[in-house]
Amino acid sequence: MSGSAATGVPDRPLRRDAERNRLRILAAAREVFATRGVDVTLDDIAHHAGLGVGTVYRRYPSREHLVEALFDEQLDRLVTLARDGAEHPDAWTGLTEFFARSAELMAADRGLQDVLFSRVYGHERVARARDRIAPAVDALVAHCQEAGVVRPDIVGGDLAMLQFMTAALLEYTEHATPGLWQRYLTILLDGLRTDATPLPVRAPDINTLAAIAEQWRPPRRLTRD
Repeated sequence: MSGSAATGVPDRPLRRDAERNRLRILAAAREVFATRGVDVTLDDIAHHAGLGVGTVYRRYPSREHLVEALFDEQLDRLVTLARDGAEHPDAWTGLTEFFARSAELMAADRGLQDVLFSRVYGHERVARARDRIAPAVDALVAHCQEAGVVRPDIVGGDLAMLQFMTAALLEYTEHATPGLWQRYLTILLDGLRTDATPLPVRAPDINTLAAIAEQWRPPRRLTRD
């Protein structure tokens, strides 16, 4: 009898198979979430991975467990981008770089948009990462206002709405005219400058942003097979 059989420890090939399946599940979930958003089932992910749904459930009992596995790091990247912007010696450059890089992240991953702007996805770890973003963005706004480059009536929620718009612009124009979104990002950002027209309506709070996010489901762009 082999040592592994005698001790009841799984054979090494089985452990390799389990790890291979885990990586297949994560890769499939990443692709499905990126193109369709987080509102999919574990059956969808299992089908995309070419695995039985039972294999997926054994490793990840719910969709939220997969969200935890995939998006905690992505959310932290957004926090880092905002903090980098708040520490940039040129406040306006820090702001524009934050918008450009965060838009690229979100446009490439619809699931990240879902997780970032809606509070119904993920467990505590994702919630903590998401909650770190708002203070980081607020600090970026304060940095720009102290430098005199952003109007005083702008708040972090305004930047969140502009992130929605910028990510959508990038996602739906890049295939036709690469870089076109940067033109409209410049127009949007100019509205943040100190000499712009006064704003007529209050900025959305976090609950309003979540409600907007729930309805922000643009149709998927049609692609040829």
